[in-house]
Amino acid sequence: MLNKPPKLKATIKTKMKTNSKLRPGSEAMIELLTLVFLNTLAEEAKAKAFEEKSATIRAQHLKAVSKKVLKKARG
Repeated sequence: MLNKPPKLKATIKTKMKTNSKLRPGSEAMIELLTLVFLNTLAEEAKAKAFEEKSATIRAQHLKAVSKKVLKKARG
């Protein structure tokens, strides 16, 4: 059985520089955007591994596609 992903609220609060509060809607949006980003990164790494005829996704595949995915995420 799959476990639920951990809530990002504690992580976000520790990294915030101000003492502003997050509304529940914005917290959910941040979690969704994080999951979409990770999904995109995994798909691109999978494609890179397939190009190199590798059965598993390795760190080198993630490093190879990370810059491209980060540029897409910035907009």
